[in-house]
Amino acid sequence: MAVERVLVNFFYAAPVGHAVEALRYCLGHHVADPTREIAVALNAASAVELAGLCPFVAESYAIDHPLLEPCTDSAARLAGLPREWDWVLDDRRRWQDLQLELFPGLRDYYAATDRHLTATRRRTIVGMNPPGYVPHQQLRLVLPEHARASAARQFAERDDAERAGRIALMPAGSGERSLYPSRGSWLAILDALADAFPGVQIALVGRRTRDARTATSLDAGDLAALLAHRSRPLDCVDVELVQQLAIVEACDLFLAPHTGFGLAALAVDTPWLALSGGRWFEYFFNRVPFRSILPDTARYPSFSQFDALATIDDGDDGPRHPSMSRARIADDLDRIVAAAGELLDGSLTYEQSLRDYFPALLAAHGGDAAAIWSIDGVHAGYLPPG
Repeated sequence: MAVERVLVNFFYAAPVGHAVEALRYCLGHHVADPTREIAVALNAASAVELAGLCPFVAESYAIDHPLLEPCTDSAARLAGLPREWDWVLDDRRRWQDLQLELFPGLRDYYAATDRHLTATRRRTIVGMNPPGYVPHQQLRLVLPEHARASAARQFAERDDAERAGRIALMPAGSGERSLYPSRGSWLAILDALADAFPGVQIALVGRRTRDARTATSLDAGDLAALLAHRSRPLDCVDVELVQQLAIVEACDLFLAPHTGFGLAALAVDTPWLALSGGRWFEYFFNRVPFRSILPDTARYPSFSQFDALATIDDGDDGPRHPSMSRARIADDLDRIVAAAGELLDGSLTYEQSLRDYFPALLAAHGGDAAAIWSIDGVHAGYLPPG
């Protein structure tokens, strides 16, 4: 009997988190029917190599296609993508008018795949039945042993008999710099962590290389200042992605503002302590404990998503979105440290993380439950009905 072949057709924006999203969908479809062969199509500028860390993904296809601009040669760019599948499962964003208006290349890509791809059983949306999908699975990237061994060696060089745990810190994501805490705010956070957890090991992660992929919006001066902190952080910035994930996997928590890399941290079973705010709230839950330190949105407006988000003058730190200002960080410093303590000592469960997060997120949205969403609808069981 022939094996059914499934294509998870997930061309979207380049950030690492969208590749992780796609792979979690692949997992849900695999669990529903492990006899099927799962393949994934991703933006070539995204972290396509993560598919190779998922034993349930048989093949991955890197699609070199623009997103922000229209494309006149979409058909030629699909030449390496096999045409015939039993099932073709599209990212649901292809049906969202706002997405198609913002990203003309997205529109052109999916229009081209409508002509290029044939589904002998059905073409539908990821996460749907049929062809079968089991939601809210735990995605676990299987890292190569050489990367894990290298991470262990890096930490061993700084190891301390009185070590109080390990924290992987990503100071910024790939958005504009004003979306993330300033150098001064991060130094205040590092001071508080070093005082609360003497001997804690910090590893700085991120990617400053500028090419087709996303990069951390952190300048050389900011990086140098953080590396010079008295906690003596390890410099793991700009090492290759799989090696950075091994560093994160070896840590007790991942500390960062909202970033797609946070999804990858959860996929190596490392809890995420998110300095929540800016445009996006946290919406990916992977059966790993987490804390999202939500701002007081009455004072620090947040979660505008695609809408404009105003900046304020943050003194010497320049323009900053209110939720990432020095004042906001100072207000929440005790909460950040307390959450770090829960994650470092392993006392926080995943279930408690969910139970605490969603009511707080609802309050941050002024009680508007319709504004809250999550991959696989995880939030639905944690908000009041109605």
